[in-house]
Amino acid sequence: MHKMQMLPMKRTIIVTVLIVLALGLLIVDPIHTLVARNNNLAPALHTSVAYLLDNDTNTPLLAMNGETRYPMASTTKIMTALIAIQRADLNQPVVVNQDAVDEVKNNMGSSAQLATGDTLTMHDMLYGLLLPSGDDAAIAIADSISGSPAHFVALMNDYARKLHLHNTHYNNPDGLTYYTSDGLPIPGHYTTAADLVQLTREALKNPLFAQIVKTKTYTVPVAVDHSSYNWTNTNTLLGTYPGILGVKTGSTLEAGACLVFAATQNGHVLIGAILQEPFNDQGKADRFTDARALLNWGFNQISIVSKTHQASS
Repeated sequence: MHKMQMLPMKRTIIVTVLIVLALGLLIVDPIHTLVARNNNLAPALHTSVAYLLDNDTNTPLLAMNGETRYPMASTTKIMTALIAIQRADLNQPVVVNQDAVDEVKNNMGSSAQLATGDTLTMHDMLYGLLLPSGDDAAIAIADSISGSPAHFVALMNDYARKLHLHNTHYNNPDGLTYYTSDGLPIPGHYTTAADLVQLTREALKNPLFAQIVKTKTYTVPVAVDHSSYNWTNTNTLLGTYPGILGVKTGSTLEAGACLVFAATQNGHVLIGAILQEPFNDQGKADRFTDARALLNWGFNQISIVSKTHQASS
């Protein structure tokens, strides 16, 4: 009699354990490192979505939900900038139309404080895009190159396919969330941490992009056709982490606080991405803390491997 009563309980326990294990596998992918055999554990992070790449060998050092699709907020502007640099004359005039200003006002976006009617060069506008993360600059660039944001987005999605970023798709050039009349996020704007890193790996090959994303401040003096502008980079790793190369912040309710980052040490470059930090001031701070931890850990892995190879040679 007692055995018959225990069987359902055992089955319940087993099923519960299996469900918990399955959920755990869904939440966080296994962490992969080059030196797992040394039991050098990856750092504890505030987020469950992170990816770190050894740029020199194109080998992932760490992947946590790295292949899972998420919104990416203003890290979208990495692609926007890359398209602009490749397709535009850097001296061409970019007029700030009303739709650029409205993009910020209507969607609670980040702003380069552009004034309607101002005309800047494409070169200057790229700094307004990447340093203060201007959603107005993104729309102005899109209008200038393609005539409308929709046509520009087609270029972005086409280039994503050419780069084999199969888990990336864009709805707009700035990363803002657009909503339906019912207040629901419109789907279709997403990437993965792994795709973001591969896109950044491509973008950093361009000298102008690499120069802009490591610039802390940029000033556009007043001229006859525009006001003066003073922009500060939103990436606080600049000037605070040795060897930092940039790259781009992002933040929306759906994407959380995001960061794509890169740094060099002893001639070796690491590129990483963090998504889905909490959408609050603490989350925005934690993304930089996590990036520092990942870079420190990653460079340590490279050092261990290098010393192991030297000892065995």
